[in-house]
Amino acid sequence: MAYPGYGGPQYGGPMPGMPGMPGMPGMPQGMPGGPMGGHMPGPMGGPMGGYSSYGGGFPGPYGAPSPAANDPMWGYFTAIAGQDGEVDAEELQRCLTQSGFTGSYTPFSLETCRIMIAMLDRDYTGKMGFNEFKELFVALSSWKQNFMMFDQDRSGTVEPHELSQAISAMGYRISPQALNAILKRYNKGGRVFFDDYVACCVKLRALTENFRQRDTMRQGSVNFQYDDFILCTMAI
Repeated sequence: MAYPGYGGPQYGGPMPGMPGMPGMPGMPQGMPGGPMGGHMPGPMGGPMGGYSSYGGGFPGPYGAPSPAANDPMWGYFTAIAGQDGEVDAEELQRCLTQSGFTGSYTPFSLETCRIMIAMLDRDYTGKMGFNEFKELFVALSSWKQNFMMFDQDRSGTVEPHELSQAISAMGYRISPQALNAILKRYNKGGRVFFDDYVACCVKLRALTENFRQRDTMRQGSVNFQYDDFILCTMAI
């Protein structure tokens, strides 16, 4: 059961009752698809589809095919990944910009791409592998879907009180004081842009997960060592 400070089982996921949009089958909202989506150009082109939860990685020795080779997202990943088989923040930003994921909205900043990777960077390398890449797109698709519900005029912004509603609808229970601090942090001139909205969602998800892992008794409180606290907060 969720309690103050935690989201529900699908915290950070799509809002209840949100209609689906065209995109990757089996996902809350896909890319490409919908009024903001589009096919990835050049080497990243081609339709995207659903995928199963198997592992990924670059081909093994002697040219052995990767299990991920049949995954529809594998082509997108290999088109942007470095020779180390992972994606850094600049490569991720380039992928999201070239793919048209944000559509008419302002492209993601490099800083937002950094914290996207940090959210899933469990070994603190500053990069993400194929499985994390897929996990990120599931989350991004859900957040984009939620944002578009409030951005009816497609201006690329929502009002602070709408961000508050979105946070509550995603299952987070936080105090009015904490919520007010979030609204002040992520609004510009009284509006919340898509890039800032996603940055807020990333931090909420990452910090909540860090807290959840340490709250083994599910009591809503934990004791942090100073170094652990710094690691959890400064890495995002």
